[in-house]
Amino acid sequence: MTDSRAATAAAKRRRLTAAAATVLHQKGVERTSIADIAQAAGVPVGNVYYYFKTKDDLVEAALTEHTATLDALTAELDRLPDPRARLQGLVAAWVAQRDTAARYGCPIGTLAAEVDKRDPGGLDESAARAVRRLLGWAAEQFRELGTEDPDGHALTLVAGYQGMSLLANALREPGVMAREGDRLLAWLDSL
Repeated sequence: MTDSRAATAAAKRRRLTAAAATVLHQKGVERTSIADIAQAAGVPVGNVYYYFKTKDDLVEAALTEHTATLDALTAELDRLPDPRARLQGLVAAWVAQRDTAARYGCPIGTLAAEVDKRDPGGLDESAARAVRRLLGWAAEQFRELGTEDPDGHALTLVAGYQGMSLLANALREPGVMAREGDRLLAWLDSL
């Protein structure tokens, strides 16, 4: 394969992965077809199977995409001067996505809930890996802050996000994210 063809193939796979992440988040796993993802990526449906053999492969790619987005966010936050500022930045990033959360929920959380209800096939573990990555990063921040039970604090923080995301989505009320984000920020200030 020439460099040009390899680059074209990589770009097409990248478009499919990004489209899968977006469409699956917006429509859900069961309501999304491979044709929906192909259309969003601007790729003929038949070409999808060259890159992804099954719909589950696309769900896996979407989870990988969401994890990469999370990794990029935490890498950016790691540039902040102290762990409290990093945790506050995380909460601010969540609140900034309040309109999306109110409409579709948390990208990783909603996929995790959906794949858990399907036949076991490893997707539930992929979703759990993404959540564990966030928990690990948050625990490290709490550890640097010198708090007792940094893992418990990380769980509280991520559970707070998942709860406010779920409620904002259920109520179709972005303000839930803003109000609960303020509570999380106040809690972080109190530690």
